[in-house]
Amino acid sequence: MKAVRIHAYGSPDVLTYEEAPRPKPGPGEVLVRVSATSVNPFDCAVRAGYMQSYFSYNLPLIPGTDVAGVIEEKGEGVSGLSVGDHVYARAGVYRDGANAEYVLAMAGDVALKPRSLDDAHAAAMPHVTLTAWQALIEMAELSKGQTVLIHGAAGGVGHIAVQLAKSRGARVIGTSSTHLDFLEELGVDQVVDHSRTRFESVVKDVDVVLDLIGSDTQERSWAVLKPGGFLISTIQQPSEKTAAEYNVHPGMIASTPPIGKTLGEVAALVDAGKLKPVVSEVLPIKEIRKAHELVEGRHTRGKVVLQVM
Repeated sequence: MKAVRIHAYGSPDVLTYEEAPRPKPGPGEVLVRVSATSVNPFDCAVRAGYMQSYFSYNLPLIPGTDVAGVIEEKGEGVSGLSVGDHVYARAGVYRDGANAEYVLAMAGDVALKPRSLDDAHAAAMPHVTLTAWQALIEMAELSKGQTVLIHGAAGGVGHIAVQLAKSRGARVIGTSSTHLDFLEELGVDQVVDHSRTRFESVVKDVDVVLDLIGSDTQERSWAVLKPGGFLISTIQQPSEKTAAEYNVHPGMIASTPPIGKTLGEVAALVDAGKLKPVVSEVLPIKEIRKAHELVEGRHTRGKVVLQVM
């Protein structure tokens, strides 16, 4: 098969589109013929070598965590899914991923894709939606009437988190330096242009902070939380000591398979019109280097998708 692979860690220049062995599904696995995949900041971090201390990857490695496509083969013991099913999944977090013509996924991490989405938009969803879901619904248990502050609200995780929060009846404050009109279109109740205004001067008493930026932004976020609130990050572990000083709960998002059931619930929300992925660019998979450069620029509106077949 054709696949994107890295033979060494580094800049986008290490990404090569080349021949690679087609995998065979083992027990509990399905082989998905990839129609579309996407690029997340996580994928860029893997390529750059920043995830080596967390995951024991073998090189050459096929990156990519998101996939939409059709089940080509099933391994032993797989039930509830059939060859020919149109599915979406998160794959490749721990091993070869989805930037290829075929990818293996554990059956428990696979769900039927939303009926209302084409493959390109379905492929934009798994990683970012699962991240936002774990933060807001599983960790913070966000509920109607609460307020959430989302840093980087126009990006991949951010724009889905806004919609999830609104679907729960929460008030949403979103920060960004670009695409401010996009945030208003998504239903953000208070848009903060962080290039002009320090968010802590106009925000207070929030129940949840979702930190997609890290560093100084995270440090300045403690003071805007209510006692008993949550500061949850996808970037860096919030300090337990500082959390105790402010009497709030720290949280860090990590991969928690199996996630097929959650993707099934997400598909239902999409088909009910409560959740809609936004795709800013659709590129052929051969343009993988450009896709990584766009995502690393940190100013994308929604997701960057790669068309495979």
